[in-house]
Amino acid sequence: MSFDFSVIFDNFPKLLLGAWLTVKLVVFSGVGGLILAFPLGIGRSSAKLWVRAFPWTYIFFFRGTPLMVQMFLVYYGLSQFEVIRHNEILWPILRDPYWCALITMSMHTAAYIAEILRGAIQAIPRGEIEAAISVGMSPGLILRRILIPRAVRIGLPAYSNEVILMLKGSALASTITLLELTGMARTIIAKTYMPVEIFLAAGFCYLVISFLMVRAFRFAEHRLNRHIRDAR
Repeated sequence: MSFDFSVIFDNFPKLLLGAWLTVKLVVFSGVGGLILAFPLGIGRSSAKLWVRAFPWTYIFFFRGTPLMVQMFLVYYGLSQFEVIRHNEILWPILRDPYWCALITMSMHTAAYIAEILRGAIQAIPRGEIEAAISVGMSPGLILRRILIPRAVRIGLPAYSNEVILMLKGSALASTITLLELTGMARTIIAKTYMPVEIFLAAGFCYLVISFLMVRAFRFAEHRLNRHIRDAR
């Protein structure tokens, strides 16, 4: 069996279209998950049981079930309810596989980021909080000026790992008919019957995207932790 590079060259523009859709899914779901994760992570780290109850339940469900199942529930499951199909606002969104994948990935990654944020908040030295209280800072000011900035710096490496995992998890969007990178590769293979060449090209695209994301997070860590370098 010979390796045919011409198949890769002929179909690479289509793979790039799929790769661009993958990047949009990962970036937007990463930002959406981060927005959702902040109240969840802060609530999860609360000392009050009634505040922790909903974040704990949310995190338990989305961490305990596969991403594919969650996508099926959103894309196929919600459409079974007439109240959804007859809603002029929800139905145009929930019948679109792109929005269903984006919503599901955002909610899924929010659970993991919330746990990262909770661990980062609990890793902040108690002395820093006590010092803020001693100078008269309000709880809201402590949260805005100390807890969140410190938690972001501590949790950024783990957050970068979660984004890379979501990049690989985005391949499941092809199961709900979305032609992201993996879905596009499978469509091309169905026409060319050359899986090795096409999947190798798709894997190369994933590697390039991963490399660029890792470098972006390294740059962010370098900028956010410059005070540590200066101290050293």
